[in-house]
Amino acid sequence: MTPPVRARAPRRSRGSHRARNLRSRGAAVLLVVLGAFLGWAVPGWERHLPSTGLGFDASTAQATLAAIAGGMITLAGFIVTAITIVIQTVQSMSPRLVSALGHFSRYLVLFGLLIGTALYALVALSQVQDTLVPRGSVTLAVGLVLVDSVVVLRLLASLRHAVTGGGLSRGVAERLHTVIDQTYPPGPSVPAPPTVGDAHRGALVPVVHAGGPAVLLCADEPKLVRLAARHGLRIRFVRAIGDFVGAGATIALLEPVGDRGGVDARLATRVAACVRYGPSRTVEQDAAYGFRLLADIAIRALSTAVNDPTTAVQALDQIEDALLRLSRRSLGGAWLLDDSGIPRVAYPAPDWADFVSLALDETLLYGSSNPQVVRRLRSLLDRVTAAAPQSRRPELARRTAALERLSSTALADPLLSAVADVADHQGLGGSGPRGDSPG
Repeated sequence: MTPPVRARAPRRSRGSHRARNLRSRGAAVLLVVLGAFLGWAVPGWERHLPSTGLGFDASTAQATLAAIAGGMITLAGFIVTAITIVIQTVQSMSPRLVSALGHFSRYLVLFGLLIGTALYALVALSQVQDTLVPRGSVTLAVGLVLVDSVVVLRLLASLRHAVTGGGLSRGVAERLHTVIDQTYPPGPSVPAPPTVGDAHRGALVPVVHAGGPAVLLCADEPKLVRLAARHGLRIRFVRAIGDFVGAGATIALLEPVGDRGGVDARLATRVAACVRYGPSRTVEQDAAYGFRLLADIAIRALSTAVNDPTTAVQALDQIEDALLRLSRRSLGGAWLLDDSGIPRVAYPAPDWADFVSLALDETLLYGSSNPQVVRRLRSLLDRVTAAAPQSRRPELARRTAALERLSSTALADPLLSAVADVADHQGLGGSGPRGDSPG
């Protein structure tokens, strides 16, 4: 009998990093153009309105607008320099974090705001005359400086927290939680539909990747389900989200349902159009990549060049929380259901053993010589084991046994061995084992 697999309704895409970056670029360009337009239009409107604003004469208005324009251009250059330094810092923790988090796209908008303010001041400056001083325009420029200052301070404060080891771990974990809730929602599993027999293998139509080598990023699930339901077929993906695919590789198979006969080969092109590719993985529909990034932060912090076990512990905090979220979810390959509850789209996905291995194995290897990390790993394994169902505990027991072997070899000194034998939520400095129930 075919084992049951999980099923769920298709999820709507929250938008890719590329789409968000394009929106950020568009907003930045719009702010620049809007600043230039307002610098030309506002002084013209003032000619037909009563004079309002601060009491500037021609010379002070020109000096104020020139200072604002120069100051905003200088500040924009400072922001670019600061972001460059921050990106280098983030890349030192993992070169994949910058693109995966998408945190820096908002600074494109900030850059557009600063340059837009500078252009507004420059264009308005050209319209200041000895006999006509656009006081309202100058007052508006001063107000824009106030707005720019507040935005810069807020974003710099958020950036200061985001680029620490704990902040980056939290940023990855927040996105990972969303993907877990969307991809592995609680719910019953349904029996897998029967596979096509050997006599009908000719009815299968492959969906081929027509572009160059790339990574399978995500798929438009609602559109795929509607397409499969409308044409009476099933779509079985043979490549998982996050897989690297070469040119001409088969990513899915179209399978007829019932007695409908063969599948129109032209449908393969429409199915292929629902799949997006990119140069590297993202967390959008790929929970495993979220664990990969958290593991990257942990093991880089444990390298001899960095030697920062506290950052590794902060990454393990988020790994523990994500494993707890997954511990009772139905994992593995899934079917997407149409409105009638009929399975239409199947795709491979990691199971519990895959997630546990990805989340912990490398940290077990590189952290077994550090008492702080060993204590935190013991606590993590104890808590996740208590929360997981019985069928999933053997994978955790294997890691606990591996931790015992590795740490006993690496920490041969009796004192360090005794210190590392205590499970500790904080790594070092906590109160040891606790009786709180796992969340």
